[in-house]
Amino acid sequence: MDVALQSLPFLTKGLLTTLQVSALVVVLSLALGVLFGLILVYGPLPLRLLVRGYSDLIRGIPILVLIFAVYYGLPALKVNLNSLTAAVTALTMFSTAQVIETTRGAIQSIHHGQAEAGKAIGLTFGQRLVYVVLPQAMRRFLPPWINSVTESVKGSALVSLIGVVDLMLAIQQVIGRVYEPLPLYVLGALIYFAINFSLSSLSRRLERRFAYVRE
Repeated sequence: MDVALQSLPFLTKGLLTTLQVSALVVVLSLALGVLFGLILVYGPLPLRLLVRGYSDLIRGIPILVLIFAVYYGLPALKVNLNSLTAAVTALTMFSTAQVIETTRGAIQSIHHGQAEAGKAIGLTFGQRLVYVVLPQAMRRFLPPWINSVTESVKGSALVSLIGVVDLMLAIQQVIGRVYEPLPLYVLGALIYFAINFSLSSLSRRLERRFAYVRE
């Protein structure tokens, strides 16, 4: 394990890139996914069909294929992205589709009588959404969303295949110099485990914190 420990300063740079990619994907997909999820539930039919088509299509494509499609396919359309931007774009597209479905499921799990009660006391649509529906939907949204965040972190390991020097590619570069793969892969696995275990623990705490009695 001496080789792995000596390589930590170099691996730290790759880890920071992994965290950067993951953070960008999480923030962008959360914003877009919630917006499109609301459109899928409340939007006009043409927009609902577009969002539904996007969600079904993207979730049916493996992440690796999507990364390659964005990185190698967009230049054919005269859209040239560097490897980091292409990686973030592809992962955001995939994560957004997951957040759309999480948002839709959380909102539709709220009994329609809740919104009807708000309407009966004179609340506007926006007020019913903000004060009645979303606070209740939040407790059902957070745990699965945290799980999707862990998937984003694990999916970020694939960006090394298009030249982004993340944690995985940094490990491979060190292995190419020292020819001792086992300790370095073990170290990489432990780092990914530490990140994802922390997120999973957070998910369990949120689930307990926002527990509710099902009817």
